[in-house]
Amino acid sequence: MSKIHIVLVEPEIPQNTGNIARTCAAIGATLHLVKPLGFDISEKAVRRAGLDYWDKLDIVVHENLNEYIDSVDKTNSIEYLLSTKSQKSYTEVNYTGFENIYLIFGPESRGLPESYILDNFERAVRIPMKNNIRSLNLSNSVAIVAYEVERQLQFEQLEEYSKYFEK
Repeated sequence: MSKIHIVLVEPEIPQNTGNIARTCAAIGATLHLVKPLGFDISEKAVRRAGLDYWDKLDIVVHENLNEYIDSVDKTNSIEYLLSTKSQKSYTEVNYTGFENIYLIFGPESRGLPESYILDNFERAVRIPMKNNIRSLNLSNSVAIVAYEVERQLQFEQLEEYSKYFEK
């Protein structure tokens, strides 16, 4: 079975991270948060925000991007950087055949560092959109790409049907 990892590099907006955390809980993805964070994720802050699914998450916090990069086990893993600067669409990628699939997203206001994208350009992908639009909301972008990965994996770790429609 493949494992999806959602990596947020220096996320700035707590509501986006909350929505992404909920998506991660729904699909069983590991959420990686790369500091600095634009908000507090202490137990008290999470409880106050009403994130009742936070305890259902597998969360890894990294001190910086280099620590994250060093932590990834490259054995049977693949990383994809999401960037509006990429030429390849996220739908052109075959996500199957890997034990770990890392989807890496940059901060809302500026995206991933250009040098990081250029160093990994063959693994940089984008979500197609009109040229005059800056970018999609981060939480929407994560959901779009994560569910494409799940679709290609045939939703192998998700329930086949809702408990409300049991046969």
